[in-house]
Amino acid sequence: MSDLLTERDAWSMANCSIARALEIVGTKTALLIMREAFFGTRRFDDFARRVGIGEPATSARLKELTAAGLLERVPYREPGQRTRYAYQLTEKGRDFMPVLVALRQWGDTWAAGEQGPPVVVRHKECGAAVHAVLQCEDGHEVTLEDSVLDAGPGLIRTRERRADQHAG
Repeated sequence: MSDLLTERDAWSMANCSIARALEIVGTKTALLIMREAFFGTRRFDDFARRVGIGEPATSARLKELTAAGLLERVPYREPGQRTRYAYQLTEKGRDFMPVLVALRQWGDTWAAGEQGPPVVVRHKECGAAVHAVLQCEDGHEVTLEDSVLDAGPGLIRTRERRADQHAG
């Protein structure tokens, strides 16, 4: 076990990247709207219908995802109609793809019905199925047993934090 894990009670989770990500995409409807955006959905009514939620919830999630920078509103106008807005993925939103692929992959393995997965994402060039893979920067595949935790630059130790608070 790494020294970091033996000191687990000394960590503060005030700077947790997982918690911060969940503040942005931690609702079922946010994840499903992101799924739809990756599937090519662009219009408000299509998001509401395909996710199966009402207009107020659709509006709230789209506003949140837009404010967080995962989606952007782009104007469009059909002949004879007023200007409306569609939603498209930003670079930040496209970077969310591995999260959805990993979630779908887990769901295909552990939660799919008897018939199997409803969709398969394939590589456009070769047709092979796309999978999320955990690997190190040197390209080695990594399992849970192959990994260790190290302190990152944003880790706050509660003992250090308390000392800083008492000093001020």
